[in-house]
Amino acid sequence: MRVLVTGASGMLGRETARAFARRGDAVRVLQRRPSGLEGTEEVLGSITDPDAVRAAVAGVDTVVHLAAKVSITGPHAEFVAVNVDGTRTLLAQARAAGVRRFVMVSSPSVAHAGSALVGAGTTPADPGAAHGSYAVTKGQAELLALAADAPGFAVVAVRPHIVIGPGDTQLVQRIADRARAGRLPLLDAGTALIDTTYVDNAVDAMLAAADRADVAHGQAFVVTNGEPRTVAEVFARICAAAGVPAPTRRVPAAAAKVAGSVVERVWTWGRLPDEPPMTRFLAEQLSTAHWFDQRRTREVLRWAPRVPLDEGFRRLAGGFGR
Repeated sequence: MRVLVTGASGMLGRETARAFARRGDAVRVLQRRPSGLEGTEEVLGSITDPDAVRAAVAGVDTVVHLAAKVSITGPHAEFVAVNVDGTRTLLAQARAAGVRRFVMVSSPSVAHAGSALVGAGTTPADPGAAHGSYAVTKGQAELLALAADAPGFAVVAVRPHIVIGPGDTQLVQRIADRARAGRLPLLDAGTALIDTTYVDNAVDAMLAAADRADVAHGQAFVVTNGEPRTVAEVFARICAAAGVPAPTRRVPAAAAKVAGSVVERVWTWGRLPDEPPMTRFLAEQLSTAHWFDQRRTREVLRWAPRVPLDEGFRRLAGGFGR
């Protein structure tokens, strides 16, 4: 394949680009900052810039789209510009350039309205019911992408859930930092069961989606390790890898949701630069079960996780130099 990977500066995008290159595909990456990835061609720019996108898709036959604004707060317009309008620009330029396969990397949050998801299948994205600007705009982007599926332009949406891996700054490092500072509470004792995905398994799913696009096109697939654990255990295992104490302080989920709504508004109105300690969306994610039936994903993509979750947690220590 001749593959374009957008968003290669993040952990999942970086490792996906490396995996395509390792198996012999010609890989080009598009992101705003240099990725430092050997064996890839680099285009610097934003997916909001049509000229940069046009240069990035020229001559490729496959696009794996990971670039996104990922945050739990911020002006909604910024999420729309990157996640929705950027995806629309990429889709248009990809089709015009003759791209044949398009893998849209989405999120299970696009179909999560706040209630428990217990052994759930991959239900359609529902931006109207999703909570938080990230989930809403990723849902809109996924619907745009799947609507573009057509003969000669096979679109697959993949929703990896809570991807963890060594060196991850998006989730793992933040959990460790908050635990170290004593700012990582357990909501309702942390008993909610949640799915996670070790990064190598998520990468394998990206490649499988590209390889199986002719069969899987027009569909969305949730990807996880298929080994749900409690929030408390996930936190404890990440903290153990980082060498910091696991959280023990407990906060009622109902109180966290109310406080999170207030804090989110304050952060958004004040345009504060760092992440807020809590939002309503985050409180829902930390107190509500969300784990998924993986049978359809594994059957259609012919994919299965090769790194068990216990081994994945052990590997996290390497990202902290331990």
